[in-house]
Amino acid sequence: MVDSSRPLRVLVYSDNPRTREEVQLALGKRVHPDLPELTYFEVATGPMVIRQMDQGGFDLVILDGEAAPTGGMGIAKQLKDEIADCPPILVLTGRPDDAWLARWSRAEAAVPHPIDPIRLGDAVAGLLRTLVQ
Repeated sequence: MVDSSRPLRVLVYSDNPRTREEVQLALGKRVHPDLPELTYFEVATGPMVIRQMDQGGFDLVILDGEAAPTGGMGIAKQLKDEIADCPPILVLTGRPDDAWLARWSRAEAAVPHPIDPIRLGDAVAGLLRTLVQ
C-alpha cells in the first residue's frame, strides 16, 4: 500500500528520448483525478535501470520493449526475478501481438507502440489503483 498523499515515482526507460517524452506527455502530472500526482525519473540504459531499481523507491516502472541494446522485456524479467516486492511493470511492446512476450517477462501490463495516451493512461491507472486503494 502506498501513501496517497505523496507523489508516485515512475521510472521510465527507453534509449529513445522521444519515447520517454511521449510517455510523460501521455500520462501528464496526474493520470486520474482520484490518484496521486506522478513524478518521473528518466533512464536511458539498461544498467542504469538495474542500478536505480536496486536503490528502490519507485511505485511503477515503464520499460520500452523496443529499446536497444537492452530491451525492456528482458529487464522486466530480471527485475521480477531479482527484486523482492518489485513494483508493477508496464512494457511498451513493438506491436499488439507481442503482449505474450510481456506476459513472459512477468510485466503486469503491456501497451503497444505507437503510444496511445488513452490506452497508456488506462493501463497505468489500473496498475496504480492496486497500490493506492
